[in-house]
Amino acid sequence: MSKTNVVLVPLTEDDRVQFIRDNQWAFKYGSIEEFGLRNDQFEEEGEIISRKTIEDSIDQGEDYRIMCDGKRVGGVVIHTEGDQGELDLLFTLPDVHSKGVGYAAWCEIEKMHPEVRVWETLTPYFETRNIHFYVNKCGFHIVEFFNPFHKGSKYPDEEQHGEEDDGRGLDFLFRKEIKE
Repeated sequence: MSKTNVVLVPLTEDDRVQFIRDNQWAFKYGSIEEFGLRNDQFEEEGEIISRKTIEDSIDQGEDYRIMCDGKRVGGVVIHTEGDQGELDLLFTLPDVHSKGVGYAAWCEIEKMHPEVRVWETLTPYFETRNIHFYVNKCGFHIVEFFNPFHKGSKYPDEEQHGEEDDGRGLDFLFRKEIKE
């Protein structure tokens, strides 16, 4: 696979179910890689990220398949409003990790939206691959750490899980400011 052959293709309705499955597998893989099978931080039975969370993201954003050499290798969902952008989901399938595919996809997103001056995204504390990717590859900075002692206005568990949240929502908020 060549990262130069990475393109973003709008998600089609007939690929939606597989997109969700692929996203869930990518998140589960990261959790298993970090914790083994002992991790129990699931949004729904056996899944780190729930189908509903992904569906809501797709329904409210711009969604794309990451294609490389003609194969589906990941996906992305973004929201933009004026000069503000939110990277809601970005995943690559485990067999293309560390091949530059995610970074090439991120570069395509920035090219698609040159009007966006500030991008934000969230990632769980245990996703060390994601933290490395956003900070060291894409130029984001960690600007906030959401946890039971600091829920803040963008605390994801209040939005996604409601009152049944058990307080384990440990997420970093990343921000990238693009200078002209």
